[in-house]
Amino acid sequence: MAHQNHPRSKRGKHYQHLSVFDRAFIDQKRREGLAPPKIARLVKRDRSTIIRELARNSAPNTKRYRAEIAHAKALARRAVRGVRPRLKNELTKKYVIEKLKLGWSPEQISIRLPIDHRGRKISTEAIYQFVYASIPDQRKSATKVVREDLRIYLARRHRRREKKGFRATQKLYQTPLPSIEDRPVIAERRKEIGHWEDDTIVSRQSADRVKSINERVSGVVLLGKMRDGSIAESNRVVIERLSSLPSPLRQTLTRDRGTENLGYVELERVLDLTCYFAHAYCSQERGSNENLNGLVRRVYPKKTDFRFVTDTDLRQLEYRLNTRPRKRFDGKTPLEVLFERTGCALTY
Repeated sequence: MAHQNHPRSKRGKHYQHLSVFDRAFIDQKRREGLAPPKIARLVKRDRSTIIRELARNSAPNTKRYRAEIAHAKALARRAVRGVRPRLKNELTKKYVIEKLKLGWSPEQISIRLPIDHRGRKISTEAIYQFVYASIPDQRKSATKVVREDLRIYLARRHRRREKKGFRATQKLYQTPLPSIEDRPVIAERRKEIGHWEDDTIVSRQSADRVKSINERVSGVVLLGKMRDGSIAESNRVVIERLSSLPSPLRQTLTRDRGTENLGYVELERVLDLTCYFAHAYCSQERGSNENLNGLVRRVYPKKTDFRFVTDTDLRQLEYRLNTRPRKRFDGKTPLEVLFERTGCALTY
């Protein structure tokens, strides 16, 4: 994967934190066997930065480095850095807890406290910080709880709270990705077979996930199992499924901006196609793929543990989807349309 150099000094007052793009690059180069000093030169960083990054964010048991996990750890540390303990006053603390349990929002509590207790004040933000400081401390012990978990009394009951602007999708790319706006018009018009979309279907039950790929004109579906959400796994499945097709049937691939899709340069090189990225939060720009994901979810709904879904299971589902009659094809199936238009036959 080609890495775009970022204009930064190695150290000093202009030092910048590693981005998710940097970490994805480090992940790939570690898999290729590069040593930290070599990686440091490629990303224009001091080698101590890379060594420290690998030491702090690799899995403690396997010492394996994963970009998405490393970035989540870094953001979590940054989110709590310098946070001061809130609600030290017992009267205020008791008042906040009591009202939260009555269903009051932090904002309502903040407004009402000075009325019920003259001279007492607490900001909405301080209440939120207090609530999320009650979360079990996963770094020390799974059973150790700082105090009662109060998140269940919030309206949305989010499991975690991230500072504004910390979401990985907001900080994902520091260099422009090939935009869907530059995709050939013929791909948009669905007049030529060979233009694909892909996505990753995830499960909270395990790291395993499913890669869904579809052709925009014929509606042909390809499914593959990913062992995790890494760039390497995403690329492996896409290459494995698309490489069996003739080169003329591999023109473009449109995808979202998930971290697993950062390895698009390798896909372009191996498959001889061009990748384009939909705008952030615009799933409608990959409408066919979103519809495909819905069909897959009928068989494997949310909370499905993909560890127990085999490649054979996915091939069977893929065949069922590819042999369904389609109204827009006057009852013909995607496999029939593909064969009639291109002479290419997928076998199962």
